[in-house]
Amino acid sequence: MEGGGADESGSSSVASLVKWRREFSGRFQYYLDRSVPYTAERWMGTLAAASVYVLRVYCVRGFHVISYGVGTYLLNLLIGFLSPKYDPELEALDGHTRDSDEYKPFVRRLPEFLLWYATTKAFVVAFFMTFCSVFDVPVFWPILLCYWIVLFVLTMKRQITHMIKYKYVPFGYGKLRYTRKKSAASNGGSSRD
Repeated sequence: MEGGGADESGSSSVASLVKWRREFSGRFQYYLDRSVPYTAERWMGTLAAASVYVLRVYCVRGFHVISYGVGTYLLNLLIGFLSPKYDPELEALDGHTRDSDEYKPFVRRLPEFLLWYATTKAFVVAFFMTFCSVFDVPVFWPILLCYWIVLFVLTMKRQITHMIKYKYVPFGYGKLRYTRKKSAASNGGSSRD
């Protein structure tokens, strides 16, 4: 009978933990959803998190492997951000051809919000990893930096070549807005002072 009481208290604590996690998750998602229109503010927060991480690594003078991992992960995110959702190279391999030259807007494989969220999460996780000495592997960091720069240059070269070959630009400025310009021509050609 004593074992039954322990099971009941254990299951009630698990149930309350599950309830708390569900509530926390819902509240967190609510604030994430509300942050969507504040692009500049979100990226400023990410810049602050990255600065705290860089300051921590600089002060500790270690954790270069974590920094390399974060850099490689961010490069992977950047490639997803610059790549189209439907790769024209894969469509050409499958035998799909365009029926017309109709304009199709550029749709990213990784939207800006998800890029921001994954970047911020990467810096926060990396910051907390710097408090665990297991991840402080002694390496000669200039080699990692040189390797990352070579990786970045080769990856960007391939991506830019892909953009040129399939004629897409991943950067847009939203919907074009036409405004009337006030000039002498709109006033009938004469201007009065």
